[in-house]
Amino acid sequence: MCETVNDKPDPSTKAIPVEDAIGTVLAHDITEVRPGEFKGRAFRKGHVVRKEDICHLQRLGKERLFVLSIAEDEMHEDDAAYALAGALMGKGVGIKGEPKEGKINLIAERNGLLEVRKDALFQFNMLGDVMCATLHNNTLVKEGQVVAGTRAVPLVVKRETVNRAVRIGEEAGKIIHVKGLRIPKAGIVITGNEVYYGRIKDAFAPVITKKVEALGGEVIGTYYAPDDESFIESRLRELIDTGADLLIVTGGMSVDPDDVTRHAIRKLGATDVAYGAAALPGAMFLAAYLEQGPRGRGIRGPGDTESQTLESLNPRILEPIRTIPILGIPACGIYSNTTVFDLILPRVLAGEKIGRKELAGIGHGGLCMKCEACRYPVCPFGK
Repeated sequence: MCETVNDKPDPSTKAIPVEDAIGTVLAHDITEVRPGEFKGRAFRKGHVVRKEDICHLQRLGKERLFVLSIAEDEMHEDDAAYALAGALMGKGVGIKGEPKEGKINLIAERNGLLEVRKDALFQFNMLGDVMCATLHNNTLVKEGQVVAGTRAVPLVVKRETVNRAVRIGEEAGKIIHVKGLRIPKAGIVITGNEVYYGRIKDAFAPVITKKVEALGGEVIGTYYAPDDESFIESRLRELIDTGADLLIVTGGMSVDPDDVTRHAIRKLGATDVAYGAAALPGAMFLAAYLEQGPRGRGIRGPGDTESQTLESLNPRILEPIRTIPILGIPACGIYSNTTVFDLILPRVLAGEKIGRKELAGIGHGGLCMKCEACRYPVCPFGK
């Protein structure tokens, strides 16, 4: 007993006697059913019929077969799937297995942050007859995880359509990437008179440490500071001297007179300070950057006499300029399981520069639903 899956002709197929089918390509799967023994695919779509297959096909009751008729300007769906995957796959992305019914999955080749170039993906999907579906942009993914699937929609697709899809991918520098995360050495400064003077127990340090370590990072120092901008600045400098390449500051982020954390960050020399994020919880979030030049003295221009003198005396005395991200977390970081910090930290570690545009861009989807049992990241927050 047998049955044929989707055994219906389309314009790209033709029916021929089974004995004349040697060397042709099956247009559809053929399923075999042996009651009580087996039910499954006997011949897959795309199979090239061999002489030894004829008797088997006849036992399955096949007197005629639908086979593909592919013109020079057309492509079989499996061949198209490989071409489409190649147009989509950027750094850190690979193929999982072979095409199945014209569909092929793309996987992460490393742990990291998924980057989807959405405008190019939209152009790709607007072509018709080809498609790609992905996970959300900025999703943390694991090595081997499926991040996208692509296929040609019809069994036989016009070659020009596939070529146009490939050009879109090439012009975008590929559409899907997995960016690796750098391993940070984080320094934390927890501000507030109430914590510094022991009036209340700190709850920030364990929360932040857990989140940094979950991304493979290390906390190399945690300091406490009162609401004094010079004191906060000094603790931040100590962490930099210790080797911190990521600074996280908590508390003192609102607009009350004694909330001076933002002023301390500016006094430190931070630039590109963006205060306020379109997310709840986390509206009073801050992102800034501190550029460190030779021996922590800041950046010097090409005409700077002191820099030239130092270099002429000993070129090795000048350390490479490094940029240290500074993230300021408001009080919601204690009370909410997931905040804007969870959205931004992976992006910073993936090398993205976070500024006003990025903090404004998370407004669509930036409202936490405050579920009784938090399911983040399997939820709409930040997407």
